Amino acid sequence: MQWITKPSAPLAEAVRALAQRIDKADAVLVGAGAGLSAACGPAFDYSGRNFLDKFGDFHERYGINDLYSGGFYPFPDAETRWAWWSRHIWYARYACPVGQPYRDLVALLTGRDHFVITTNVDHQFQRAGLDKDRLFYTQGDYGLWQCSTPCHSRTYDNYDQVKAMVEQQHGLRIPTGLVPHCPVCGEEMSMNLRADNTFVEDAGWHVAARHYHSYLDSLRDKKVVYLEIGVGGNTPGIIKYPFWRMALESRDATYAELNYSDILAPSDLGKRALLIQGDAAEALAQLRAELGA
Repeated sequence: MQWITKPSAPLAEAVRALAQRIDKADAVLVGAGAGLSAACGPAFDYSGRNFLDKFGDFHERYGINDLYSGGFYPFPDAETRWAWWSRHIWYARYACPVGQPYRDLVALLTGRDHFVITTNVDHQFQRAGLDKDRLFYTQGDYGLWQCSTPCHSRTYDNYDQVKAMVEQQHGLRIPTGLVPHCPVCGEEMSMNLRADNTFVEDAGWHVAARHYHSYLDSLRDKKVVYLEIGVGGNTPGIIKYPFWRMALESRDATYAELNYSDILAPSDLGKRALLIQGDAAEALAQLRAELGA
């Protein structure tokens, strides 16, 4: 297969073209990845100064350089592991602001036929006001725990326990009594994040999946914009490849990719591919303005 690898036009011009296509579309399906959260500013940085300000003690003791790799670190005991994870959850899910790019995206979708599928786990779409019936969060949520075994398929909200862990941790450890355990089997809890085959797809996940697939069925014979934002190459089978396939199957479809770095689309899409390279925050602010949202 041959590929399109260059931007369709300079950023401002390409965003205007996207606004025109959205305005003429019957529906907009958004696929959002980590790049959308990365565009929200320094408070969302997983490394650098923001990370060191909040996790400098973990960096000094364990050499952890960023939030992502810290999630895989083999901490010596449960008390230290949950000191890390509680702080990780607190700053990535609860204490951070709602990113302006999310606010802009939700605003420009409002009043249009739309749905969002995302691999992000920071709950930003819900906090920005997106209707939960129009969202499929495929990879979990920082705000949920599950049994680590798992012995059952229920998840549990963790705000109160995480807050207590953050407030009571000392010397990179939480009190032993705060280590979370499954209320059914007694095993230690774990994050509801898709990392291996223990990931729990709970009742809410299955409802969201049904909504998503029902929405895809509703798109037949419609003029659709498949808008991919900040999606990298880690899990292309969730958003990128399906978006390419669906756009290729419809002559009235547009595949639009907004990414800060690499952009790519099958050359068979021709002019129905709109590749926009640049800052998602700038692009979405302009797109919202162009659409009068």
